[in-house]
Amino acid sequence: MDIAQILACLEQLQENNNKPWMDMHKPAYQQARNTVLAIADCLIKGLTTSEPALGQLLPKDCVFRINRDIRFSKDKTPYKSYMGLYIAQGGKKSDYAGYYLHIAPHDQSFIAGGLYQPEPAVLKQVRQEIDYNAVALSNILDEPRFKKLFGDLQGEKLQRAPKDYPTHHPHIEWLKLKSFTALHLLTDSKVIQPGFVDHTLATFQALQPLNQFLNTALEH
Repeated sequence: MDIAQILACLEQLQENNNKPWMDMHKPAYQQARNTVLAIADCLIKGLTTSEPALGQLLPKDCVFRINRDIRFSKDKTPYKSYMGLYIAQGGKKSDYAGYYLHIAPHDQSFIAGGLYQPEPAVLKQVRQEIDYNAVALSNILDEPRFKKLFGDLQGEKLQRAPKDYPTHHPHIEWLKLKSFTALHLLTDSKVIQPGFVDHTLATFQALQPLNQFLNTALEH
């Protein structure tokens, strides 16, 4: 897989974010997209061994479009300056916790997982699961490999305790979160290494316990 070509294409796109340039360089963009689809295919197959439900997904179900939604944005550049894929039950638009790969030049790539800005009803369910089963979440986050790859949970937080939870709750900082994500940063040199897809799959697999915890909350 020519992952270096993806970064090169995106770097040029960042400098020429307009439709005439894209029209002239469509073959290079399509080559980059096809590589991302191939990466998605490998990752889906790798995850399916332990999560059979993901085997129903096709790569196109998981890879995001390059076009930006500019209807309500002050930034009218038509294209994203990165490529991304999200593997979860139901595909890239799923409400389930899943696995995200973000490819962007200038050391801006990353691997992530969990739930990003869930709807209020989902957020309420996750907070309830944390309240009821914080020991399980603590064990997941304290696992040495998880700590090494991701550190702690990340996400925007409320300034105050959410409704129905006291400020002195022992896990109030988790309950304040509005997203429940784990993040593993990548340099360009890491992305273009021959073992990048294997590294991504192994990192996704380290996220599985967190995603299972979050998805259990959604299924209650």
